Amino acid sequence: MTTDHRPRVSEVAEGVFQLARGGVNAYLIASDDGLVLIDAGLPRTWPLLEQALAAVGARPSDIDMLLLTHGHFDHVGMCERLADEHHLVADVHPGDEELARHPYRYAHEAPRFPYPFRYPAAMPILARMVSAGALGVKGVRTDPSIVPGHSIPLAGGILPIATPGHTDGHCAFLLESRGILLTGDALVTLDPYTGRVGPRVVARAATAHSREALDSLSRLAETGARLVLPGHGAVWEDGGIAPAVSIARSRGVD
Repeated sequence: MTTDHRPRVSEVAEGVFQLARGGVNAYLIASDDGLVLIDAGLPRTWPLLEQALAAVGARPSDIDMLLLTHGHFDHVGMCERLADEHHLVADVHPGDEELARHPYRYAHEAPRFPYPFRYPAAMPILARMVSAGALGVKGVRTDPSIVPGHSIPLAGGILPIATPGHTDGHCAFLLESRGILLTGDALVTLDPYTGRVGPRVVARAATAHSREALDSLSRLAETGARLVLPGHGAVWEDGGIAPAVSIARSRGVD
């Protein structure tokens, strides 16, 4: 699994662009029936968004929908600018509507402070997050309209999948016609709080209910997705979602 810490835009599947900065991923999906942004990264991801849009001949005002996997600060970073400058209001599961308003006030099972000292590999990741604007994210008003199991008729059909545990309203998104699964923080390949790589659930320092998060892995496995796009870390395509879930389960939660 490659590790490239530079801010970058990568076309990880046809018309699917990963915007990676500060150890956080957002995804732009460009298709004949819509332009969708899934998650809004950190504030200084903005130049990458413009770069990805330019690659498909578009601008921020052309985005049809912004979907949030959840409301943590590192996934709503561009929401304020998109709303203020382009009148694009993010859609979120009702369970995370309040969190998106207050993205630093999140439940977590373990104190955050000891993690960088217990896991020194996390320190440079957290430093890159700060450099990307992690300390200046504004809470935003969202449209709490995401309903798990009800397909969104854009990009060939986007199916929200309830994956609570990391947050109460966390949702993954399946590109139904393509077998591509955007897992948000329900399953990642880089944990910013430990620096560990490979499929896993995010550490208790940022997860509200770890038992529930582990249980939600079953819903991801049920999709049978061939390509996994996580909220943190590299794309996973080694056998699809089933082995990723199996590995994540075996590792538990730090």
